Amino acid sequence: MHLTRKASPTKLPIPKKGTKYLARASSDIENSVPLVIAIRDILKLAKTTKEVKKMINSGLLKINGKKASHFNEAIKLFNILEADKTYRLTILPTKKFHFEETNEKMKLCKVVGKTLQKKGKVQYHLHDGSNILTSQQIPIGDSLYIDFNGKIKSHVPLAKNSEVFIFKGKYAGNKAKVESIDDKKIKIKINDISTIIPESEVIAL
Repeated sequence: MHLTRKASPTKLPIPKKGTKYLARASSDIENSVPLVIAIRDILKLAKTTKEVKKMINSGLLKINGKKASHFNEAIKLFNILEADKTYRLTILPTKKFHFEETNEKMKLCKVVGKTLQKKGKVQYHLHDGSNILTSQQIPIGDSLYIDFNGKIKSHVPLAKNSEVFIFKGKYAGNKAKVESIDDKKIKIKINDISTIIPESEVIAL
């Protein structure tokens, strides 16, 4: 479960030079950080993979409230990592992943699809590959804050005047305000400049 450093995602904040091979995230390679790289290379909480494995075996590392089980486990955008402190994976204007400290015990998710189930339930598909089953009616594109027990704590509509975080494209890593929405395009105001970007590049906060 490795890939060459040259082929690694450009979002990983790691040196261009070093060992030839790097750990590969267990899923969604382009949009996640392998646990070992997060702990050893980004947060500098361990020096070797062996030390990271010891931390895992001791139950010291959690992702979205669940104990990590493998050093290659994927941390997705806006997921919560618990180590020495609690962190949320975000992205900077430099287009590099970043772990910001947080006190929150819930993850932010964007609704990207849905499947109708029995008894009026709907399974909503979220940007990080997870799903949630509920009878609530939630438009695709809106955001959910979900606690570590899988319960929806709040629903944030993607609408005019919403504050959004841009996680893809030219303006990734910046916050903006929605001025209007037209089909799958959103007009936003960022740094006093108005521009139009795809709805798929933002998540409502």
